[in-house]
Amino acid sequence: MLETLLVLVLIAAAGILAAMVFTGGMDGMRLRSESKEIAAQLRYTRARAIATGQPQRFRIDPRAHAWEAAGDRRGDIDDSLSVRFTGAREAQARAGEGGVLFFPDGGSTGGRITLSAGTAAWSVDVAWLTGETRLLRDEVPAP
Repeated sequence: MLETLLVLVLIAAAGILAAMVFTGGMDGMRLRSESKEIAAQLRYTRARAIATGQPQRFRIDPRAHAWEAAGDRRGDIDDSLSVRFTGAREAQARAGEGGVLFFPDGGSTGGRITLSAGTAAWSVDVAWLTGETRLLRDEVPAP
């Protein structure tokens, strides 16, 4: 019985180590988790624009590592990650912030939010015409 338990513990430890290698360790897991959360909030903001018939804005402040979605949803991005936003200046609420405005027809101003840790990165792309949000694995270019 003790030998069986020991074998199970070793298999579990090997599985955890393998998962960390394939996902880039804790930073990689944190990077993917934060990216998925931002993508989900962008999708929620678009759905809310369609449902209410009113434009809705998603804001991101790369310097403060914070975001704000429709319905007063707010969140923070882990300080260990780098944040970059590329998008339309017209959708900015304040200087230094980024914004994606979603319209009642589902379209948007578009944009890209890139989170990175080391050489790994995930980008959340919002298509300007359709408002579709996609999550893509990316790499940080070498300096």
